[in-house]
Amino acid sequence: MRRNVLRTVAATGAIVFAFGLAACSNGAAPESEGGAEAEDITVGVAMPTETSERWIADGDAVKSQLEEAGYEVDLQFANDDIPRQQQQLDQMITNGADILIVASIDGTALATQLENAASKGIPVIAYDRLINGTKDVDFYVTFDNYTVGVQQAQSLLRGLGFLDENNEETDATEPKAIELFAGSPDDNNTKFFYQGAIDTLQPYFDDGRITVPSGQIDMDTVSTLRWDQATAQKRMEDLLTSTYDGGAKPLDGVLAPYDGISRGIITALENAGYGSTIADGLPIVSGQDAEIASVKMIADGVQFATIFKDTRKLATQAVAAADAFAKGEEPEANDTETYDNGEKIVPSYLLESDIVVADNITSLLVDSGYWTEEEVAAGVAD
Repeated sequence: MRRNVLRTVAATGAIVFAFGLAACSNGAAPESEGGAEAEDITVGVAMPTETSERWIADGDAVKSQLEEAGYEVDLQFANDDIPRQQQQLDQMITNGADILIVASIDGTALATQLENAASKGIPVIAYDRLINGTKDVDFYVTFDNYTVGVQQAQSLLRGLGFLDENNEETDATEPKAIELFAGSPDDNNTKFFYQGAIDTLQPYFDDGRITVPSGQIDMDTVSTLRWDQATAQKRMEDLLTSTYDGGAKPLDGVLAPYDGISRGIITALENAGYGSTIADGLPIVSGQDAEIASVKMIADGVQFATIFKDTRKLATQAVAAADAFAKGEEPEANDTETYDNGEKIVPSYLLESDIVVADNITSLLVDSGYWTEEEVAAGVAD
């Protein structure tokens, strides 16, 4: 039977559990000064979908690391259905979750659930996607999303020849034509990704080295609801028809913010006759998340690059934040200025990401154990 948990709100606003867990130095499950063990604490973990291998990996990593620390875990995937995620959170709270880790589908749709959590003294950790429009989110773990956008643009510029492998300017001046894609408009990260990319590309727009022939630059116009691959493919097909005579006019590159979107774009380009590899004339396409299908495409010279965000490190930081709340402490933040959710500045911990191209797949992904050589060769996760 679960032990009764007394929760109070400290003057600092941090949620304090009266049983405050003390971490064990020998690696055993942490135990509180009052004798409560981590196994008496349930952490609800809400993930957006199982349609992306990235989110499956995140869910598995968070769950396994929490369980290794001794916590009970209630992991739920919402299949990109907002009411379903709301219901899952409601149920977690009803079932007595002590801490919530939430990767939202729509960052503006969970205020009611978080208000309920706050009324019961349940700390809420936003995972990778900021939850907006509520004061009832206590901490945020994510990557430096603006820098991710910078890296997406840098990878595109590398492929186009304007930057070298160290992101230093080359002497290339030949104008290039590109098109722009952004992520889902209901994902708070989208604006950071896109702003980082646009700020990086702006000097090239200004001096004419890069143009966007369709004229579609506004984020709302180029966004891709739910990061959907089919939606991206259809928009790319429409662009090719309206602006590039169905593939007869040159297109040199496409800014793509996620590997699923990248694959949709590439399918449209291949079908329009641009080639099956970059060497054959396929435009440079960026990406994000190092999904195994896209990693193989990078190795095969089809997709140019992706951004690697090591979800194992993100999971570790989420577990560290949960540990801090369980001990009655405030999690360590390395950013207390950037992430304004409309109601408060949410203290955050930002992680670093890496640009993956064909030459560093082994060093970044295989040597780190993220993917194996066999998985990269097959383009399928074991």
